[in-house]
Amino acid sequence: MPPNSSQPNPNNKPIAGSLGTLKIFGVPVRFHFTFILLLVFLLFIGVGEKQSGAFTALYVVALFASVLLHEVGHTLVARHYGIRTIEIVMFPIGGVSRPEREPKPREELWIALAGPMVNFLIAAVLIGWLSTRQGFVNVMDLRNPTDANLLQRIAFGNLLLWLFNLLPAYPMDGGRILRSLLALKRPIDDATRIAAGAGQMFAILMGLAGLLWGNFMLMFVALFVYLGALQEGATAKGRLFTSGFPVSAAAITDFRSLHHGDSLRDAGQLLLTTTQHDFPVMLGDSVIGLLTRSGLVRALMTHGADSYVAGAMDREFLRLTPETPLSDALPKLAAAGAVALVIDKDDRLVGILTAEHVSEFILLRQAGLAQPTLHAA
Repeated sequence: MPPNSSQPNPNNKPIAGSLGTLKIFGVPVRFHFTFILLLVFLLFIGVGEKQSGAFTALYVVALFASVLLHEVGHTLVARHYGIRTIEIVMFPIGGVSRPEREPKPREELWIALAGPMVNFLIAAVLIGWLSTRQGFVNVMDLRNPTDANLLQRIAFGNLLLWLFNLLPAYPMDGGRILRSLLALKRPIDDATRIAAGAGQMFAILMGLAGLLWGNFMLMFVALFVYLGALQEGATAKGRLFTSGFPVSAAAITDFRSLHHGDSLRDAGQLLLTTTQHDFPVMLGDSVIGLLTRSGLVRALMTHGADSYVAGAMDREFLRLTPETPLSDALPKLAAAGAVALVIDKDDRLVGILTAEHVSEFILLRQAGLAQPTLHAA
C-alpha cells in the first residue's frame, strides 16, 4: 500500500470514521469513509471514450484488491510471529494494519518486506501471462486507458506499489525495513529517529517533485509521509525521555474530584473555577468513573444542568498504577483519549495523567530538571 503504516494499539476499538466489516483470515477489514469517496471519484473520472465503464470499475477493484492483498501479506507474516492483527483499515492512500504489539527488529524486517513482495508477485504473474498471450504496449501509452491495456495497467500499478513502498521513507515499508536493520545494532528509539528523519527528507523531495510536475496526488502522499515520519520521530523522542521513569513521576497529584451524586451544574462550576479539564467521579473512596470536558459539555446539551454526573461519566476509563513505566503509558494514553487515572494497589486514586502532563515532563527532562521523584505540574 502507498504508504504502509502498521501501528500497535492496545485499544481494540475500530479507527474512527471506518465503515463496514469484511473478514479475511479472521482479520476485520474496514473502509474509511474517505476511501469510499475515492472509489466513487475514480469511477467518475475513469470512464472515457476508449475505456468502458465496466473495465473502469474492474481496474479500480483490481487496484483495491492489490492494496488489500499487500496488507494481507503483512498480516500473515505477522501471524507467523505470533502477532495478531487487530484490523485493517483502507484509506485513500493505502491500508493501515494495526498489530497487537510492536514487532521485534527481525520480525519487523520480514513483516515489512511481505507487503511489497505481494505486489511484485502479482505484477510478475500478470507480466508472465501477457508475454505468452499478447504483446506489450509502450509504457507511455498506458496514460490513455483502454479496455485492451487493462491487464498491463494493473501489472504496472503493482510494480509502482512495489517500488514506491520500498523507498526508505518511514513510515512506509521501506522505512520500516531501514529501521529494523538499524535496530539490529542500535537501540530501537535511535533507529526510529534515523528512519523518521529519512522519511521526512524523502517527503520533502516528493513534495517538491509534485510541485514542479503539478502532481497533486504526489504532494498529498508526501504530506502524509512527512506527518507520519514527524509523529514517529516524536514518539521515539517521547520514549527516550520517559525511559526509566514511572507514571508517578509525571502524574499530577493536586486535583479535584466529583461525587457520583453531584449534578452537571456542579461539574460545570468546577470546570470554570479550576484549570482542570477531566474529573474523577468517586463513590466514597472508590473511583467509579471519569467525566471529561467533552463528556460534560455533551451531557449538558443533551440532559441539562440538573442531571447527575453518574449518567455522563465514562465507566471504562484508563487505569494506570504509579509504578507503570511512563514509556509504556504513552501509547495507552493515545489510545484512551489522553486521560488516565493513576490508582495504587490499595485501589486509591493517587493522580491523573494526560498527554499534556507527559509533554511537560519531557520538556523538563530536556532541560535536565526532571528527576525520578519529580511530579510535573
